[in-house]
Amino acid sequence: MSDNFFTKAIGFVSGGFGSTVVEAVKDYFPPSMSEQEKAELSYRIQAATGQQALQMQELNNEAQAEFNRRIAELEGTAKDLKSIPLLGPIMLFLRGCQRPVWGYSTLYIDFKVFSGAWVGLTNTQESALWIINFLVLAFLFGERAMKNVTPLIERIIKTKLGKA
Repeated sequence: MSDNFFTKAIGFVSGGFGSTVVEAVKDYFPPSMSEQEKAELSYRIQAATGQQALQMQELNNEAQAEFNRRIAELEGTAKDLKSIPLLGPIMLFLRGCQRPVWGYSTLYIDFKVFSGAWVGLTNTQESALWIINFLVLAFLFGERAMKNVTPLIERIIKTKLGKA
């Protein structure tokens, strides 16, 4: 059972490459090999593949850490802003409240438009509303927010075009 677990774990880490190699060379095992020797060779191939995948992941992590260090070096960090006597804390506050301000402002505008409180928007104003929504969702709240809201927006647009 632990061998099966190990095989699955190696397959997960290596993306199944170890199992693929074993399957590819299985037909070429010498007929004189016992089942025990075949299992040992398969185990060694998968272990070597898993070790290689682990090393590649470690290199990827090191590269990502170096990239993050370089960005922090070039652009600065929040800790750098604290060193500025008067403007530093103000900039940190503004930076921290940006997401709630944009989010709630957009929510307020959407509420006013969709509740009917603001009627008679021109096509340009309505287009600007959609652009603001996309920008706030995409840049402030990320890809997941866009994936969750896009079907709703598509239905609203289809309904509007169906009525127009």
